[in-house]
Formats: sequence, C-alpha cells, structure tokens
Amino acid sequence: MPKVLCTSALLWDGKAPCLQMLRQAGFEIVQPHPQDDLNDPQVLRRWVQQVEAVLASVEPYTQEVMEGTPLRVIARLGVGYDAIDLQAATRLGVVVTITPGTNEHSVAETTLALILGVLRGLPGRYKQIQRGQWVREPLPRLAGKTVGLIGLGRIGKAVAWRCRALQTQVLAYDPWADAQWAQEHQVRLCSSLEELLRHSDIVSLHCPATEETQHLINRQSLALMKPGAVLINTARGSLVDEQALIEALRSGHLGGAGLDVFEQEPLPTDSPLLEMDNVLLLPHVAGLDQESVRDMANLAAQCVIDLYEGRWPEHCVVNRDLGPGWKWQR
Repeated sequence: MPKVLCTSALLWDGKAPCLQMLRQAGFEIVQPHPQDDLNDPQVLRRWVQQVEAVLASVEPYTQEVMEGTPLRVIARLGVGYDAIDLQAATRLGVVVTITPGTNEHSVAETTLALILGVLRGLPGRYKQIQRGQWVREPLPRLAGKTVGLIGLGRIGKAVAWRCRALQTQVLAYDPWADAQWAQEHQVRLCSSLEELLRHSDIVSLHCPATEETQHLINRQSLALMKPGAVLINTARGSLVDEQALIEALRSGHLGGAGLDVFEQEPLPTDSPLLEMDNVLLLPHVAGLDQESVRDMANLAAQCVIDLYEGRWPEHCVVNRDLGPGWKWQR
C-alpha cells in the first residue's frame, strides 16, 4: 500500500475529503508529529523516507530531503513552488504538481482587505484605541486611486476586476499578460515595471518567486514609487528587500504597506515592521479560506491518484519534461 505524507496542519483532523479520496484509492495517510519542525530538512527527510507522495505545504524540498527516498510525487497545496528544488526533483524523477484555479479568490479578497486596511489607517487607529486615544482624522479613499499590479495571472486578474468594481484605475505589468482580457476589463498594460511604479498609488505583487524576481522591490524600485504610495505583497517574501522597505517606510517615502509574506517566516519578533503604525501584517494566510483549503487539497490529492493510476494531470504538473515515459514504479 503506497503512503502519502500530509504536511498541512489544516488537514490533520482526518476528516478532510481529500484524505478519504486517497484512502479509497488505496493509499495510507501519514501525518507528522505536531511538534516536528518540517522546515528543518533533516526532520522533513525522516518523514519523506517513509512515503511515495506528499501533500505539501511550504516546507523546503531540497535535494538533500528528496535524494535516496521512495518519493515519486510532491503535490503542493497552492500555486507557488519556490520551496521545491525543481531541478533536483526532475533529476530524481519526482513529479511536482500545483493546484491552479483553487485559491485566487481568497488571495484577491485578502489583497483588497490589506489595501483598504492600510489606506484607512487600521493598524495605527487600532493602537490609538488601545491607548485610549480618540483621533478622528480623515484619510484618503480608495475610489479614484490607481492600483498597479505586478503580475496578471489568475490572481492578478481576480484582484484587477475587484479593484475596477471599486472605481479604481488599474495598471498591470506582466510580460506574458493576456492583452485581450486586459482590454476587456479596462486594465492598462504598462510597457515596463518603471512605468507602473511611477504611476501607481498602490502597488500589489502577484508574480512568482524566481531568480529573476528576487528582490524585485528594492531601494531603486521603491525610490521610483510615488511619495506616499502603498506596497502590498500577498505573493512571496523574496520579492521584496525587507530592509529597503523598512527604510522607505521610516523615511516617509512610502505611505504604508500590507504584507502577508516575508523574507523569513515566521516573521521575527524583533522586526521593525511590527512597531509601525502604517503597516498591516498577516501570517501568510492570503490563499487560505475554507473553500480554497478544501479545493487545493482535493486537487492535490487527485493529482497523486491520477499519477498513481497512470494518468498525467497536465495542467497541474510543473516539471512537464518528466511526462514522456514517467511511471510510478521505478
């Protein structure tokens, strides 16, 4: 009986439909001890050595973790796979899958919550109330502002039409943007990142973490943004040079930031971001609502089942070069 490691604590109650799907397909479910730190490669490897597949969260799958194990599939709950050494996985014959189309609405709603929360000064006003202060200072409205989206894939599109519904102008920079969709939804495509940064009141990140996008937002790009502009990141922490962001916030060049992801997670308790009244922080939960967790887990489980039964889930596989001739049995 093949075994599947389920690393997401959101599924550990054993009642998730995805687990029943896997059991019915003949899999045994393996769950790590709650106290185990799966971000430690040695701890993760001990569990991976026992299984052929993983329903994976954000823990790191390095070559060290995967090599010499029976692992055949890493089915990631979500669309990011920067925690997986894709080259090593491909070399080792491990299929990596993601779950497109399952969490863009959750991320889009969280993005809007961060935009509105920062613009309306919720972090600082909450602290004022806690201190017994009653400050009724008017702040800018969102309607009429220009929102710039870096990335116009599924999530960027889900954010774009919501922002348009709130009477904002929407810009987007994405070398692979769907120009017809953008035209139909009144999203103006920018020819360069610099153009977007210079003209946006709010800049929101919706692109993957790659070598090319590492610290895409840095001192130089932050300096291009409008004075008082707001930065939103619900994508990946590595997109932003956090120290440069802190400097831009401290200097007053940026008006605020809404962040769901960080360079180091969990965010260190001594981070200056925690003390700033114009920064709204979340613990990497933008893509998690009840519906998205269910849908991501079900699709990830279906990918594992398909691969075990000889079907190739083309739209979910990341390392598609493995397709021709790949088999579950080595």
